[in-house]
Amino acid sequence: MDTAALVISDEDRATLDSWARSRAIRASHVERARIVLAVADGKGTSGTAREVGVSRPTVIKWRDRFAEHGLAGLEDEPRPGRPKTVDDSAIIAATLEPPPVSLAVTHWSSRLLARQLGIGDATVARAWRKYRVQPWRRETFKFSTDPQLEAKVRDVVGLYLNPPEKAVVLCVDEKSQIQASNRTAPILPLREGLPERATHDYKRNGTTTLFAALEVATGKVTDQCYDRHGKAEFGDFLKKVAKAYPRRRLHVVVDNYHTHKHPEINAWLAKNPRVTLHFTPTSGSWLNLVEVFFGIITRQAIRRGSFDSVKELVAAISAFIDGWNDRCHPFTWTKTADEILPHATRKRNSDARH
Repeated sequence: MDTAALVISDEDRATLDSWARSRAIRASHVERARIVLAVADGKGTSGTAREVGVSRPTVIKWRDRFAEHGLAGLEDEPRPGRPKTVDDSAIIAATLEPPPVSLAVTHWSSRLLARQLGIGDATVARAWRKYRVQPWRRETFKFSTDPQLEAKVRDVVGLYLNPPEKAVVLCVDEKSQIQASNRTAPILPLREGLPERATHDYKRNGTTTLFAALEVATGKVTDQCYDRHGKAEFGDFLKKVAKAYPRRRLHVVVDNYHTHKHPEINAWLAKNPRVTLHFTPTSGSWLNLVEVFFGIITRQAIRRGSFDSVKELVAAISAFIDGWNDRCHPFTWTKTADEILPHATRKRNSDARH
C-alpha cells in the first residue's frame, strides 16, 4: 500500500491525537494511534517503526486496518476459541450488587467476582473497562443545608460573571496548619526512568497559616502568614488587603468561618464601607476561587517541599507567590447560578417526601 494514500479526516485526527496523549485508555490503543498519525504525517513504514518502537509488520498491520475500516479498525479483533459463557451485562449486574455478607468486604474486586461467577478475572476486568465500572473508586459529595443557599450562590456567582464597575473582586480564605516538615533522609532526585523518591516518614517542625486574597480579574495574590488564624489575624489581613487596593471598592468573597463575622470585624467594616464581604453558603467553599489557588500552591510548592523550620516554609510560600504574581492569569468562572443550583441541593427520593 502507498503510505501517501493514508488520509485522515480532521475529526479522526482529533480523536487519534486525544488517544495518543491519553493516560486513561489502553496502551495498545495509544500505540496504534501513534502509528497511524506518524504514517499519515509521511514518516513511512520504517520511520514510523523507529519512532513508535515497533516492528515494520506491526506498522503495516495497523496502517492497513485503519485505511480499510477507519477508527473501528484499530479495535481488537475477536479472539478465537470458545465464546464467553457469561455475558457482560451479567457481570455488570453482579458488580452493582453488594458482595455477600459472608465475604466481609465492602466492594467487589475482579478476582472475588470472578470466583463468585466461575469465570476468569480477566473477563471481569474487560467488562469493567468496557462499561467504565470502577468498584474500587469512591467520590465524596456534600449538600449545603444553608437556608440562604440560592441567594448566596447568586450573589457570589454574580460577582464572578458580572463584576461591579470600578470595583475589585477578591476571594479571601486561610489555609491553616501548613506543616514545615522534612523527610528523615535526603530526597533522591528525579532520574531517567526513575521518579523522585522520598522516605514515607518525616519530622514536623511547626506550622503556619497562610491568608491569601486572590484578585479574580488578574489572578494576583496578596498574602500573609500568621501563627494563628483567629479574628485578630483576619482583621489584620483585611487591613493589608485594603491597603494594597487604595481608594478602590472591594467586594471580598469569604466563607462562613465564625471569625469572618465577629463583631470586631463588623465594626471595622462599618468604618470602611468601601469593603464589602460576600459569604459563600455553608459547605460551599468550592465557590471560593482562592481554594483553586490553594490547590496549586500545595501541589507545586508545599507538599513535596522540605523545611527545617517555619521560617523556611514561610520563605518558600512567599517566593512561590512572588513568582506566581509575575506569571498570574485571570480566574474565569463559567457556570451560571441557574446551572449550579439544581446540582447543589438534595433531590427528594420520591413524591412521598421521604
